[in-house]
Amino acid sequence: MEARERGLKYGYRSGLEESIARQFEERGITYYYETTRIEYEVNEIRKYTPDFVLPNGLIIETKGRFVASDRKKHLLIKKQHPFLDIRFVFSNSRQKISKGSKTTYGDWCDKYGFLFSDKLIPNEWLEE
Repeated sequence: MEARERGLKYGYRSGLEESIARQFEERGITYYYETTRIEYEVNEIRKYTPDFVLPNGLIIETKGRFVASDRKKHLLIKKQHPFLDIRFVFSNSRQKISKGSKTTYGDWCDKYGFLFSDKLIPNEWLEE
């Protein structure tokens, strides 16, 4: 079964989300999946639903593709909610943000102060 199909089967939007949820479960970590709504404003108020929120307030956002609209949204959220600790788990942080760009997803995170990982959640994130 393809990862995306497996994710959908278990109530997630992607195979990566399902994989991250399984990691939490295997480690006995409590998490909340898409239960929090965070307002942010572009020219209108919109709502962002984080993929995972841990009891310590850490927000985990999983991304296979990290398109321009996602990047813009997260910069607006960071500016409007600087106290939130949003971290990314990518399928591949070395993926270029667009065709012909030298900037990777990881480079973008470094530039804007977001912590990130590939496929797995670092233990140190869970131990904070």
